[in-house]
Amino acid sequence: MSLSFTLNGQPCATQAPDHWTVLDLLRDGLGLMGTKYGCGEGVCGTCTVLADGQPIRACLVLAAHVRGRVLVTVEGLERDGRLDPIQTAFAERGAAQCGYCTPGMMLAAKALLLENPSPSEHEVREALSGNLCRCTGYTKIVEAVLAVAGSK
Repeated sequence: MSLSFTLNGQPCATQAPDHWTVLDLLRDGLGLMGTKYGCGEGVCGTCTVLADGQPIRACLVLAAHVRGRVLVTVEGLERDGRLDPIQTAFAERGAAQCGYCTPGMMLAAKALLLENPSPSEHEVREALSGNLCRCTGYTKIVEAVLAVAGSK
């Protein structure tokens, strides 16, 4: 099938098999390896990307559903050689340890901050609750998101 959409701020036109998910499209079709495969069931949040500013589980959504939409992956957070404030805050606060969950966490945080630029700690924890991390214990991740919110 033919797909046309916006990917990380750029027009994208490509082909994909009908059965591919957004995750398959990104990794196998477009070579973007930032979006990770975790559980394959939409539970862990590792494959989170933004579609029209809303977080989706790339492992569950068929690629056909991106037609005409605006998709942002972790690769799209950086602009013109500058890290997104979320990326900077994660690095400065040690919020990324093994890094496997980090892309999904960052994109879930980005979606929250687009919707609510000044979230409370509870709201941050709620927004990230669908993203699992085995390394950090979440404290540093929450602190990084709150730091970005506080800098606005």
